[in-house]
Amino acid sequence: MKTVLIITGALVFVIVLLYIFAKSKIKNIPVVEDHENIIILSDRNFNHQTKNRVVLVDFWAGWCVPCRMMAPVLNELAAELEDNAFVGKVDVEQYQVLAQKYNVRNIPTMVLLKNGEEIKRFVGMKTKDFLIREIQKAD
Repeated sequence: MKTVLIITGALVFVIVLLYIFAKSKIKNIPVVEDHENIIILSDRNFNHQTKNRVVLVDFWAGWCVPCRMMAPVLNELAAELEDNAFVGKVDVEQYQVLAQKYNVRNIPTMVLLKNGEEIKRFVGMKTKDFLIREIQKAD
């Protein structure tokens, strides 16, 4: 019986250590600067910047680890998009009204707009290739 308790205790200890290690690694994901082609959206410029074009709007927050992991993907996407397609970002902490307007419940949420109207929505992490295909369908 003592052996079972010792083994169980050791396993719990190892799991806790692995959890702490993983959590510290995730928190250390660097903040990536936005690509120059990414449009920083606010409640003041949102309608103007999304009118007459296709815009993939990323609703994100600085404390959101998956959002930080998506940043390099969105930077690559913004660098590759041509013509009338763009990537925009909305910080949900700063612009809560926009997040509420678009019913953003989870982040990252990406809303694909065409001429200012929502045509698709993606929640969670997505690949660059997936996003390119969806933007091409919309264009």
